[in-house]
Amino acid sequence: MSTKLFITKPLDKLLEEASDTKHGFKKALSATNLMTLGVGAIIGAGIFVLTGQASAQYAGPAIVISFIISGLACAFAGLCYAEFAAMIPIAGSAYTYSYATLGEFLAWIIGWDLILEYLFAASTVAVGWSGYVVSFLKDFGIHIPTVLTAATGSTLVDVPGEGWRELTKQLTASLSAKGVLMDSLPHTTAIINLPAMIIIALITGLLIIGIKESAGFNNLMVIIKVAIILLFIAVGFAFVQADNWDPFIPKNTGTWGEFGFSGILRAAGVIFFAYIGFDAVSTAAQEAKNPQKDMPVGIMGSLGISTFLYILVAIVLTGIVSYTMLNVSDPVAVGVDAMGQKMFWLRPIVKIAAIAGLSSVILVMLLGQPRIFFTMAKDGLLPPVFAKVHKKYKTPYVSSLMTGLVAIILSGILPISILGELVSIGTLLAFTIVCISIIVLRKTRPDIPRPFKTPWVPVIPILGAVICLAQMLALPLDTWLRLFIWMAIGFIVYFTYGIRKSKLQHPLDKP
Repeated sequence: MSTKLFITKPLDKLLEEASDTKHGFKKALSATNLMTLGVGAIIGAGIFVLTGQASAQYAGPAIVISFIISGLACAFAGLCYAEFAAMIPIAGSAYTYSYATLGEFLAWIIGWDLILEYLFAASTVAVGWSGYVVSFLKDFGIHIPTVLTAATGSTLVDVPGEGWRELTKQLTASLSAKGVLMDSLPHTTAIINLPAMIIIALITGLLIIGIKESAGFNNLMVIIKVAIILLFIAVGFAFVQADNWDPFIPKNTGTWGEFGFSGILRAAGVIFFAYIGFDAVSTAAQEAKNPQKDMPVGIMGSLGISTFLYILVAIVLTGIVSYTMLNVSDPVAVGVDAMGQKMFWLRPIVKIAAIAGLSSVILVMLLGQPRIFFTMAKDGLLPPVFAKVHKKYKTPYVSSLMTGLVAIILSGILPISILGELVSIGTLLAFTIVCISIIVLRKTRPDIPRPFKTPWVPVIPILGAVICLAQMLALPLDTWLRLFIWMAIGFIVYFTYGIRKSKLQHPLDKP
């Protein structure tokens, strides 16, 4: 049994599957498409939602350092992903890489873990998208009922001058400091987050229609959001007040992870969610025209552009307004408001950028998950229905539909904090395993042609794995408990279904 658990999938078999165009995907993506897919996934929740929330709750202005730490970890992991994606251009991402190096059981663990990364990420970003859309429509006098704009059971408070906000410890403390009693404000309890559910339904439909159409939509969204982000940075520097950066690293509250150095680490772990776009590029490897050449360009290019923009926005945003005011679903809009009435024209433009940016993130996340389901089903570890490809559109329509339905439910009922932390820990675990896999494969199969090679092995993979593990350890205990529960469910599925249906372990069994 133990030897079967760690059976590896031959690389020649993987490469044969990658070249199967008759039963596979349409090869329609160029290097530019791949880079914009990456930027589309990375530039979104990190800038428009998590920058403010992580700054307000964990790091203060030192959120800039948190982005540098996360960006560095991603650079190391990205180099490892680039080697694998060029060497094994198939849709399964880290799942496939683990299957070729560490064995079936660990591949299953990473495949199950990737569900946390992609499916939950789509739901997380949809919640942020909802916040900006509700705010944007409100500016034009269109009001969506408050009870339909937040996670089920969330308590919302009508704050004077700010509108409805989710009740948090930080909000209570902030209002108390101003002499406002929480009990004196109107309260309501949310039923469901309807806008978040609607955007996932629409994008799921687009993804089923086709990868080329989806890539075209993503390119347009990326152009819009990057242009407006650059405008916000350029205008915002004129409104920076150095006092807002003092103290740059707020004193720790006495609780680990709440400001101080531990807060910087925790913020780095939380915002790591914002970087997952570059590995989403690898899930589209089977649809790339020239994956050996274009995958490394797409992965590293999108990562470099996005990290640079993240750091600039964090500097400007925490300079315009005190970090204590940023624990909202639309922190960049709060920054624009702080610029004064003269800059009111920028407010709707920034919200358009946020809506476009978050839309493209949702698209890439919902694109990635079905392709991992597809690959796992092709290996027999999931039911064959997940491997169905639409005859006309050449997309994994059944797994796309199932992914969309689950994401719709999650986005409607869960708050962004729980979703975001689950995505972060799932992503960090995936990156750690990919980094380790590079070292293993260099030792066990040094003969394999590598169109792109990770430099300074084993130093780069070791650094990548260590930084990722450090950020995992900085995440809250509740997040670890949810990860263990999720993995326990995965073990049950594997040992009751996957191990019995594995095509690698039972090659003679009929489907």
